[in-house]
Amino acid sequence: MNKKLTPADLFLGILALLLISVSFYQTWLGLQQIFGPASFVIALVLSLLLLFLCWMLRNAKLEGKPTGSLVGIYIFIASFCFIANFNALYTRFMKTDIYTDELRDINKNFTTLENDVESKLSYKYNKLTTQNIEIKKKQLMEQIKDPGNKGIGTRAQSLIRDIEKLTGQKVDLLTPVGSDYEDLSERMGHQIDNMISDLSPDERALKTDLNNSALKWNKNIQDLLLLSKKEKDEMSQGLIDESLADYNKLGSRAQTVLGNEKIHFEPAVSQTQQVGKIGFAFEHAIKNFGMYQFVVLAGCILLDFVIVIIILLVTSPGGYNRNNGGSVFSNKRSGKTIIPNN
Repeated sequence: MNKKLTPADLFLGILALLLISVSFYQTWLGLQQIFGPASFVIALVLSLLLLFLCWMLRNAKLEGKPTGSLVGIYIFIASFCFIANFNALYTRFMKTDIYTDELRDINKNFTTLENDVESKLSYKYNKLTTQNIEIKKKQLMEQIKDPGNKGIGTRAQSLIRDIEKLTGQKVDLLTPVGSDYEDLSERMGHQIDNMISDLSPDERALKTDLNNSALKWNKNIQDLLLLSKKEKDEMSQGLIDESLADYNKLGSRAQTVLGNEKIHFEPAVSQTQQVGKIGFAFEHAIKNFGMYQFVVLAGCILLDFVIVIIILLVTSPGGYNRNNGGSVFSNKRSGKTIIPNN
């Protein structure tokens, strides 16, 4: 049997080498979470097996032999590569979005906890009035710290008058210690809290700490979300861990101060600790399936399975016997030429 290298052989060989080389690299990255340094060797072995099976499949098809068992073995081995590839590509492609979602959820958690605690505290005024006073108080505190108009200026005085109307009480105009307007803002806030609440010292301290933490983490998270993709990926996990630790600490403290009958708190756990793990990649993709997830899925299928489909489609069965090369691109027609007699 005369086997010659044809353009189709060269094309399929280069295509298989390129696709499986990329698959090898992604498989290596995707398996590191499980196998560590050994993932390089495992990925290399899997990729070499895929290349060998591609060659075996083409030969079997050219010789007219059954290819079902070879295809089954290929799919079995390629499935491991597919899983690892999906993990690596999805983690790289969606990592920033996963971090961003987690950070926004933390902001929501702080707001929810803050509102929950507020609703369980005792105040001298009805709920609507208390909420309006709280809004004005926060605006006043921010206004006092405003770099462009620090202290109790025109806008701050207007907010104080609004608070006085809502409470029916006189607000004392405190003065800063030196140029410490941060301290002045806090003292004005405490004064207003004392005017509207019937809180114990522990409840008052909890409310203050919770409000300060909510403002702090909201600002830190918003600042981080404005950074570049690379910076977000590098810094997000640290911020998530710190903010969640503070959130869980305050939530547990709220449950202790207010009592289990008033508030039930479940500690939050960071989901981003699972980023890079195979199970998390598939779970997150299924729950949030959309265009991005589809693109990653299609890319993994392209890397691991398209080459064997192409080989099966373009290779003519028994091609060695028919055209000495087995290429569907080099078939020549043969037959008798009929010349009519004039």
